[in-house]
Amino acid sequence: MAASSNRILWKGAISFGLVHIPVALHSATSEEGLDFDWLDKRSMDPVGYKRINKKTGKEVGRENIVKGIEYEEGQYVILSQEEISAAYPKATQTIEIETFVSHTDVPFLYLERPYFVVPINKGAKVYALLREALRKTQRIGIARVVIQTKQHLAALIPSGPVLVLNLLRWGNEIRGWENLDLPAEGMKASAITEKELKMAEQLVNDMSSTWNPEEYRDSFKDEIMKLVHQKAETGDIQSVIQPEQVETSSGGAQILDLTELLQRSLKKGGGKDDNHAATSVRKPAKADTRNVSSRTGGAPKRRAM
Repeated sequence: MAASSNRILWKGAISFGLVHIPVALHSATSEEGLDFDWLDKRSMDPVGYKRINKKTGKEVGRENIVKGIEYEEGQYVILSQEEISAAYPKATQTIEIETFVSHTDVPFLYLERPYFVVPINKGAKVYALLREALRKTQRIGIARVVIQTKQHLAALIPSGPVLVLNLLRWGNEIRGWENLDLPAEGMKASAITEKELKMAEQLVNDMSSTWNPEEYRDSFKDEIMKLVHQKAETGDIQSVIQPEQVETSSGGAQILDLTELLQRSLKKGGGKDDNHAATSVRKPAKADTRNVSSRTGGAPKRRAM
């Protein structure tokens, strides 16, 4: 397991009912994959990507590039930067919990990227209260959050001492499996005998163990890094300037009297906004409904070829 990161990626507040918990997000994953950079072998300078006209093969200047959405085959609707900017969701700096669902309701298919949620500005007690309430009721929070101008659906999941905000894929991003050539469910429909099933169960039991992520490593990365270290030790190394990362942060939120807010929220029936559409997590047909409270997924990093 990689070391935790102290770098704050986002600041804001968890909001449910009338309760606000000031929090910060930290990355829950470490990008450990290999990233091959393009270099000019004559000078060892980094090689960038040119904007090429796919028809003429000529480079296109930034000032001549517009953005468009293909409406029909070969037909595009052009959108200005102003029109695109106006469509961005309002950055509220709030993880707005819209409902609580059973921790078994959200299939693994929907999990995309996890973040650790950490209390700030004296929010520890309310944070702990929400964490313990979720654990006791075996519920997870379904919320909306805007990160870097992009709106996300997310699940707030207790995991040990930490709350994990796991970004979710939207329902229309999950493909169904109706058109896939899959064997029918059930022993009779799949022509499976009782003997075959018992042998398969025995094999599964014999190969079963406790999950330990440290036992599994990326062998390709290990071999490449071994080669890199060998070359570096012999002096076969070149200097390349790497771009700096800019850390951004924004303001937090204040906490009011907790008991009063909880009482007021209960009187309001959870404090849901009547004008705010309810959020639901649509399952694909016969989706896998394994417990998400013990697993958080991460989106893979794009690899350079």
